[in-house]
Formats: sequence, structure tokens, C-alpha cells
Amino acid sequence: MSDDPGSTSGPAHRTWWDRLGHMFSGEPRNRDELIEELRSAQTNGLLSVNTLTMVEGAIKVTELSVDDVMVPRAQIVMLAADAALSDILAAVVVSGHSRFPVHGEDKDEVLGILLAKDLLKYFGSAEHFDIRSILRPAVLIPESMRLNVLLEEFRLTRNHMALVVNEYGGVAGLITIEDVLEQIVGEIDDEHDDEEEPELMHEQPGGDWLVSALTLIEDFNEQTGASFPDEEYDTVGGMVTSEFGHLPEVGEEVTIGDYLFHVTEADDRRVQGFRVVRQ
Repeated sequence: MSDDPGSTSGPAHRTWWDRLGHMFSGEPRNRDELIEELRSAQTNGLLSVNTLTMVEGAIKVTELSVDDVMVPRAQIVMLAADAALSDILAAVVVSGHSRFPVHGEDKDEVLGILLAKDLLKYFGSAEHFDIRSILRPAVLIPESMRLNVLLEEFRLTRNHMALVVNEYGGVAGLITIEDVLEQIVGEIDDEHDDEEEPELMHEQPGGDWLVSALTLIEDFNEQTGASFPDEEYDTVGGMVTSEFGHLPEVGEEVTIGDYLFHVTEADDRRVQGFRVVRQ
């Protein structure tokens, strides 16, 4: 790499990379220091807010275990092996899922996984239906398994679902590859998720607004009379986070134009909501 001062790798960029390289040089370091460096990089424009969010999510995955994010047993849509095809089809249609654990005499006796697409061959020939013949093997994992380990197992085995068992061998929950990825990239909606758009802004009696970070700047302007530009950022959350220069915590506030944005909801990955006051 050229040492030319006119190179795109200017002193500011080299300084940050040097510091990051220093952290990986084998000298003492910890997770908090790493995240601090990454947030500093985002503040300096070397990382976007979305990239920072995903990197922090990837780091967080190494600290979470399966029982932190699994779907609990009571919420699993399970099918009985002796159920009629019509009942199975009804459950598939209502739930909108693509994979279903199938059990024998009780829900702890898991026989395998049914893929909804495997039912297509039985349309018009229900008399030949035998659910056991089309089941895929069920993957069983302990509650204590780390999410990063599970993600690697999903990748290597090409499985998308695993059943979580407790110390007694009973079914405790269910987890999918989507559940793990959402810890990294945030909520993933599909065509079966609720399509009703949530109300993202609520005007309060005193004239303040409770505003979701997902609110489009265009919609915010329309409802409040503001005139914030939306060329660089689409959402209020993106605009305000950029103004802070870091991922803000609950209680922090910043003034943009005639509006005070007070953070009311946030976690260690993203800001989620504000109380907005026109000054």
C-alpha cells in the first residue's frame, strides 16, 4: 500500500485501523473495548449504523444460549401422527409455517419434522396418505447450546429447525435459523406475518409525540409540520442516531431544528422510540 499522503488511506483512517489492529495483536482486550472501537468507527463515518448494528448483533449471539430466544413449548404448533389429513392441512394453513414437529402418543415423543411442501403429492389422493413416510429427521439440541454454535450447525447440516430438549429429555421449545439470524439483523418479516401496519406515531394530550424510530421522516413531517430532509436518512431513528453520533441510551436527548428528541426506548443494538417536543 502506498504511503502517499494523497492516498485514500489517510492519517485518520490509518489511525483507526492501527488502533483496531492493536486490539487484535494479542495484548489484553475485552468485549467492551471492541464495541467501543466499533462505535467510534461508526461515529467517524467508517461504518454505517446498520453495519454497526449487525456487528454488535453478531457479537451478542456468542453470549446468548438457545433458551434465551427459543419458542416455548406452549407456543409450538405440533401435529399428531394419527391426525386426519384434513386436520393437518387446516393447521398448516392457519399457522402459515413451513415446518412442523410431528409427535406420537404425547408431545415428548417426536417422530420427525413435516415439511408443508411434502403434502402437495397427497392432493386428490388422500387415501394413500402416510405421514410417517414423509417425515424428516428431527434435530434435538440442549437448552444451553450457544447460538453461534447452533448457527454453525445449521449451516453445516442445512437444517432450518431444531427442537430444544430439557435435562429430562422432554421438549422445552423450538428454534429456527430465522430466530438466530434475527438476533443479528433484527426482525425478519415474511408473507405470513401480520401485514397490518402498526401506528408509529401517537400524539399526546400536551402536544408531545411518542414516535417509533421506524417512522418515515416523510410521515413525521406530514404529521408534525416539520421539514426535515429525507435524502440521506429514511427514518426518524436513522436521522436522530446520526445526530447523536453514537447509539443513544434511554434518557439521552438531542435537539434537531425546533424539535427535542428524548430517547424513551433503546437496547444495546438500536434506538427504538422517542418522545418528541416542539420547542
